[in-house]
Amino acid sequence: MLQSSIMPQNNLTPEEQYVILQKGTEHPFTGKLLHVQAKGIYVCKQCGAPLYRSESKFDGHCGWPSFDDEIAGAVLRTPDPDGVRTEISCAKCGGHLGHVFLNEGFTTKNTRHCVNSISMKFIPDEPAAFQKAWFASGCFWGTEYHFNKAKGVIETTVGFMGGHLDNPSYRQVCTGETGHLETTEVVFDPQQTSYEELVKLFFETHDFTQLDGQGPDIGSQYLSAIFYANDEQKAIAEKYIGILTEKGYHVATTLRPASTFWPAENYHQDYYDHKGTTPYCHVYRRIF
Repeated sequence: MLQSSIMPQNNLTPEEQYVILQKGTEHPFTGKLLHVQAKGIYVCKQCGAPLYRSESKFDGHCGWPSFDDEIAGAVLRTPDPDGVRTEISCAKCGGHLGHVFLNEGFTTKNTRHCVNSISMKFIPDEPAAFQKAWFASGCFWGTEYHFNKAKGVIETTVGFMGGHLDNPSYRQVCTGETGHLETTEVVFDPQQTSYEELVKLFFETHDFTQLDGQGPDIGSQYLSAIFYANDEQKAIAEKYIGILTEKGYHVATTLRPASTFWPAENYHQDYYDHKGTTPYCHVYRRIF
């Protein structure tokens, strides 16, 4: 598909549209996939087509993920109008990936695909290589906003946890009768960050002393809670509640064992990124 035929996709954030559709470039050393070392496949963010295998990835010391080979037929090469560089794009949908450079000597293939992280999604061969955490701190739009930008976080999903109704809708949860809390599921790479860092970010991005909700959002679904997956996660959460208590805070956050996580409707996912705004009641402030 020719680049000129790319049409804006409703499922792309403004930042993703800037890179994938308008051929922009993300800032170096900021992409989530730069330091991912797990085995798996990198696919196109826009259409899901497989692009690169992890075996082809190497450190190009350039600030963007580098690959010395693509999956056969997955990537198109098109000379830039200035004749200096060669653009690479997804062969299936035409989405912009980055540029390819030759004869630099990084690997025996003498090829470097310099790819924007934001143009891709990583699918691990062994999901166990990543870990999950669940946090509730009021409106899940704001909770997700901060976790989605944290180092080592691979993916976030907003939804519901802790209730008694299977697969609840947002409207049902808002009645306060299902027992669910608005929750953000965080998938993270333990080689890049730790559960401890995520717990600190959780406390530093909301008012954990509020008893009845978060800011103007009042109700049982907006309570502050950490859903722990195991004893280790529980111990870490307890540690930081203890630290906050010693600092003089009256912590309202509850600790609960993780139960079934039910993803919310699609229009709730990455809400602030799609809207192009920032949260009104989730503001970062350093505590630890």
